[in-house]
Amino acid sequence: MKLPRNFFKPLAIGAPAPLRELPVRLERMIHFVPPHVEKLRAKVPELAAQVDVVLGNLEDAVPADAKLAARAGFIAMAQANDFGATGLWTRINALNSPWSLDDVTEIVAAVGDKLDVIMLPKVEGVWDIHYLDQLLAQLEVRHGVKRPILIHAILETPEGVNNVEAIATASPRMHGMSLGPADLAASRAMKTTRVGGGHPDYVVLADAAADAPRARSQQDLWHYTIARMVDACAAAGIKPFYGPFGDFSDPDACEAQFRNAFLMGCVGAWSLHPSQIGIAKRVFSPDPAEVAFAQKILAAMPDGTGAVMIDGKMQDDATWKQAKVVVDLARLVAAKDPEMAARYGL
Repeated sequence: MKLPRNFFKPLAIGAPAPLRELPVRLERMIHFVPPHVEKLRAKVPELAAQVDVVLGNLEDAVPADAKLAARAGFIAMAQANDFGATGLWTRINALNSPWSLDDVTEIVAAVGDKLDVIMLPKVEGVWDIHYLDQLLAQLEVRHGVKRPILIHAILETPEGVNNVEAIATASPRMHGMSLGPADLAASRAMKTTRVGGGHPDYVVLADAAADAPRARSQQDLWHYTIARMVDACAAAGIKPFYGPFGDFSDPDACEAQFRNAFLMGCVGAWSLHPSQIGIAKRVFSPDPAEVAFAQKILAAMPDGTGAVMIDGKMQDDATWKQAKVVVDLARLVAAKDPEMAARYGL
């Protein structure tokens, strides 16, 4: 067992000290770019101004014969662009694949000082995090990387869900977690071929009434797993994300899934298509009316104690904490988005 006092010690002599707090960054959407496609790589400078995170995807959706091209394309993309306040991530191949080791070693060697986060797919337990944690420390020393590269885990197997709390606290490198609904559905033997979202047959029927059709209410297939992930991340001080929504032709359903995740505590989601960028911005930026009301609460309770009545509703220390979450997020959004800053009055 690793003692608490050793948790924040570097895992290699000369490696950068692990972070004790996550950087405060806006990450409403993680926008996936297939770096083996040159014409899409060329759009990265424009994308970086629109999104909060640019992720070079090396795993699923990249054919086996394009894996090396995707890795080289990501390195070229990272070297050619200044990402400024926009995060630079990559999703490497799974640890049991023939590409993952070279993904990590070549990328850290070439662009380790520009890379913020490595997204690790199919995480099943702390052993996956510990392996990548130690490897990154060794590579940071070898290549003179000055700040630790963080790890973001994808939950997409039942074993990963069972171990979610341990995964969240496996390393000070942990940035957060994303739900991977497609692989999780397959590994659970769920009877759906959809990538995220609901299913028309997953319903609750209203009680039968004479001479009246029974109302059907579609349920959320992912509510349980998102709730477990959010609790594990909140307890560990890391960030929960909803993952992909695969039906680009149904923006309303995408927005509903994103909004459910936002209300439950997720800070962002994946955008796989440019049409989903605006949806993620809208959903994961707090509503101006909510921000205005939250500001009223903070102004009426400067030290967060006591109780006050505002617009006929009682506010106390618990609602003060909720209001602070909303206003802090609004300030992050306003710092990046002048239009939303004006709407918030910040």
